[in-house]
Amino acid sequence: MAYKCPVCGYPALAREPRTAVNGGSYEICASCGFQFGVSDDDLGHTYDTWRTEWVARGLRWASIGVPEPEDWDPGAQLQALSANIATPTGQ
Repeated sequence: MAYKCPVCGYPALAREPRTAVNGGSYEICASCGFQFGVSDDDLGHTYDTWRTEWVARGLRWASIGVPEPEDWDPGAQLQALSANIATPTGQ
């Protein structure tokens, strides 16, 4: 089973990024470079601030060890992520 990165929408994380029981998975998203349990818990980044910085850096593939997929489209990832973020009732 693959999980979606809540920062950039990359759909191929190997582990759930964060659980109530175990906290951050310590997996690094190959797409945006966010490390769950380190980037947030240790370094204080929020998903929103990391996403904003990643966009400002040009939506570059973050991983050195995992090759960028041929069909990788970071803009489509973000668009799909935005579409899946629920807005509060009445907003």
